[in-house]
Amino acid sequence: MKTQNENQKAKLVSIGNEFLKGKVAIFLLITAAFLFFMAITQAKGQKKVYNECRAQNAVYEDAVDRKSGEVHKVKVEADQHGNAQGNQYDLAVDGAFEGETVAVLHLYTGEGFDFSLPKAALKEKGFSVYRWIDNPPSPKELEEQLKKACQLWIISSNVQKLNEGHLKVIKKFFDSGKGVYIWGDNDPYYADANYVAEYLFDVKMLGNLPGDVVVGLNNKGKNVGLMPKHLITTGLEYVYEGITIATVQETKLLKPLIYGHEGNLVAAFYDQGGKRAILDGGFTRLYYSWDHAGTGRYVKNAAAWLVNYERFAEVTK
Repeated sequence: MKTQNENQKAKLVSIGNEFLKGKVAIFLLITAAFLFFMAITQAKGQKKVYNECRAQNAVYEDAVDRKSGEVHKVKVEADQHGNAQGNQYDLAVDGAFEGETVAVLHLYTGEGFDFSLPKAALKEKGFSVYRWIDNPPSPKELEEQLKKACQLWIISSNVQKLNEGHLKVIKKFFDSGKGVYIWGDNDPYYADANYVAEYLFDVKMLGNLPGDVVVGLNNKGKNVGLMPKHLITTGLEYVYEGITIATVQETKLLKPLIYGHEGNLVAAFYDQGGKRAILDGGFTRLYYSWDHAGTGRYVKNAAAWLVNYERFAEVTK
């Protein structure tokens, strides 16, 4: 028979074991709660930047046949120009870039060009706009203000207004991974566009060709229209090329983005080494015939792409 002391020891051991089990259970519960909290916090912290249709020109969605119940793809409703209708078919989600700033060297302001139309379009995606109008700031001020910007747009005039100091600031900004959009137009309205483009890419714009035509997708290598299946051309099957336009020189450094109806390269892009830029010979699209095919969406897509989000943060898929 067990003695009284042995019984007490057995009870103590049993109580101890139960206590330890309880501590382990509490520890496991706390650990599970912590992991759950971290998962929820991480999920909330993730930001959806791109729409599901990214890099699609013609957008199709699932539809259920009422009779058969079968699911098949149906092309979404188009606007009057043939592009998918609705901001959900832009590259970026509305408000995705809240707090980001597009800096603009707005050096040409003729013909009522006040940048109000692009500004309103960019606001839909969350961008604010900071402009220097007609004349650039000093290189020092430019560098300081660019610290607050995610990209720089340069809209050229017919007279060179930038200097070597500006070029160095722009190159430093570009080399950091921030986007640059270089806008020119028909001869001679590409003075600073060429000044910057030659410095960064050893390429320039030239000429004066009649435009005023809506072009489609550049399929089968015809060198007319939009580059298909690119992030910038998301939701676009048609785009207005501009009134009179300059031609961007073709080079291995740049990829074609938009060809005009005469086969001239209107816009090209650079996407190498974590750096992005666009060169464009038709800035008249930013204020003339804005309601022609695709301009608003193109502007929004281009700005979203130039943020270079893939470099600075992982895109939520």
